Amino acid sequence: MTEAGAPFTHLDRHGHARMVDVTAKAVTARRAVARAVVTTAAEVATALAGCDPDAIAAARVAGVQAAKRTAELIPLCHPLPVSRLSVDVAPGPHRIEITAVAEVLERTGVEMEALTACAVAGLSLVAALQPTDPGAELGELTLWHKSGGRSGTWERAGGTSR
Repeated sequence: MTEAGAPFTHLDRHGHARMVDVTAKAVTARRAVARAVVTTAAEVATALAGCDPDAIAAARVAGVQAAKRTAELIPLCHPLPVSRLSVDVAPGPHRIEITAVAEVLERTGVEMEALTACAVAGLSLVAALQPTDPGAELGELTLWHKSGGRSGTWERAGGTSR
């Protein structure tokens, strides 16, 4: 809910940054799905898929750790006791797809946690690929689904929530 006269929830009517007051919100089950893609050379993606499961495991762990620390990384985020978080890393030709699913029973959503998990998992992969492919890039960081709370369910057109 925005303050009267304020167009954004994290700004007051004078444009000053503020943490959203969630005191009056109901505790509900909330879920968010985010995705990101690391683009790399085909031979690098193939090598990663076949020869380096540790890099994929490290990316998953990096994503989980980052999601748990989202409130420390993103100003004005509420610290949340994330109930469930999965980070899936799927290598394919030229790209590695990352999907994070975050769930919580809380007064505010877990969108930032899912996005943070994807971003940091992707950065972990870029770091692992750097010696072989300095042109590897992280992109397409996007929220695909959110549910729970007063605003209900939102799904990006053309997406699936897995």
